[in-house]
Amino acid sequence: METDLRALARAREWYGPHSSTATEWAPDALLLAKGTTTVSVVLPARDEEPTVGDIVTVIRRELVERIPLVDEILVVDSNSTDATAVVAAAAGARVVAQNAVLPHLPPLTGKGEALWKGLAASSGDIVVFVDADLRDFGAHFVTGLLGPLLTDSGVQFVKGAYERPFIAADGARLRGGGGRVTELVARPILNMFWPELAGFHQPLGGEYAGRREVLEQVPFVTEYGVELGLLVDLLELVGLDAMAQVDLGVRVHSHQSTAALGRMAGQILHTAWTRLERQGRVMATQPPARTLLQFGLDGQASLMNVVVAERPPLASLLAEEDVA
Repeated sequence: METDLRALARAREWYGPHSSTATEWAPDALLLAKGTTTVSVVLPARDEEPTVGDIVTVIRRELVERIPLVDEILVVDSNSTDATAVVAAAAGARVVAQNAVLPHLPPLTGKGEALWKGLAASSGDIVVFVDADLRDFGAHFVTGLLGPLLTDSGVQFVKGAYERPFIAADGARLRGGGGRVTELVARPILNMFWPELAGFHQPLGGEYAGRREVLEQVPFVTEYGVELGLLVDLLELVGLDAMAQVDLGVRVHSHQSTAALGRMAGQILHTAWTRLERQGRVMATQPPARTLLQFGLDGQASLMNVVVAERPPLASLLAEEDVA
């Protein structure tokens, strides 16, 4: 109990000095601070034809042409079946097919795989990750994340914070209704096992940025546990004081079904379990179950595999290739 209270007190102590809002980071001032630092924005995208073009257009217009803060816009096409790649390229992004990056490796699936491949395919000193399904996207999503990294050399990783409304079928917005897996799974896990991270508003949010040299030193879970895994691994690698968060305002995006969220929750639980094992905090006589039994509206049962694969730190892979 005393240890828990100390960790939560540490989170509260961290929160003020390491939290800011996107409006605090003016693009003109960031350009002066940028110097020779290069910036890549990476968008993992699977069947995001309706939104990816608008996001790329805003970044290109505002942060490449108007104020040259961003040096590279990279869209990782994660085996889309629609025109995601065509739309993104037409809007001005460099598009790479997920399986075409490091093609000598066996292909894996999932959002984390696209992020890891995006890190490998991009070149910036700072890498900004942005989900490709955002609506009402503004350039402040990128400038907000860049602010702490460009102005403070001690900051290694920045996470986006925001309100996530739930958008009903009739278009009505329920404030705070989004992020159901965050509130029901991720936040309780972090508070129980890594309470130092309890100050992050949106631990599963897809908007964050980090220095390449740091991101290349941590593994990437290939499925939906990737964000939680990164937070835990980076806490261990660089410490809480090297991490920051920025309030980006309101984040509007598409919602997944309850069944899909259940599978996501299972993947996040598996990710947390692997971290607890590595840190020597749990010992199991047998591994956790690989499957999640779900029931449809018709009562039919289905078994879904929720085990997550993992890519190694990119730096270790590149080092092996250099030796070879």
